[in-house]
Amino acid sequence: MKIYTKTGDKATTALFTGKRVPKHHIRIESYGTVDELNSFLGLLRDQEIDSDSKEILALIQNKLFTVGAILATEPKKENRLKIPKITLDDIQLLEEKIDQMNEKLPEMTHFILPGGHTTVSYCHIARTICRRAERMISYLHENEPIPDTLLAYVNRLSDYLFVLARKLSKDLHAEEVKWIPEKLD
Repeated sequence: MKIYTKTGDKATTALFTGKRVPKHHIRIESYGTVDELNSFLGLLRDQEIDSDSKEILALIQNKLFTVGAILATEPKKENRLKIPKITLDDIQLLEEKIDQMNEKLPEMTHFILPGGHTTVSYCHIARTICRRAERMISYLHENEPIPDTLLAYVNRLSDYLFVLARKLSKDLHAEEVKWIPEKLD
């Protein structure tokens, strides 16, 4: 199989169904941003972090391929192509992991500035890419329906990544820098 097909040389690409759309189509932007997120999660997983977090990140990366496949498919064709689904169980797993991590973290009293350690920063970058993916998917959803579970999963994933960043700060003994707004005169 050749890597280059030359079919995209005129600024179009194919959806999962074969339908060609412009490379700037909101569907392409949506699953392209999910792909970018997946790449950053791979970078995060390559860091010196605990094995449980690595396992969950690998599972999330797999789920993001499912998200991408759903986003790359026109809603009318989704059922015929036997694409896996994002389920309530997938969302619940993220919620359970968020709760488990939160139990061991100090209470949050301020917004936190990203940083403190390279690994923590990678996690915050992944979180912000996740939020961008969520905005893109939300925009797509205005015009073409997206499954509610997919919308909820991406939303919960950004929450998971925020709490994971806090957990990694604690694990790596990195200081969480609180955002203290400047006093106005």
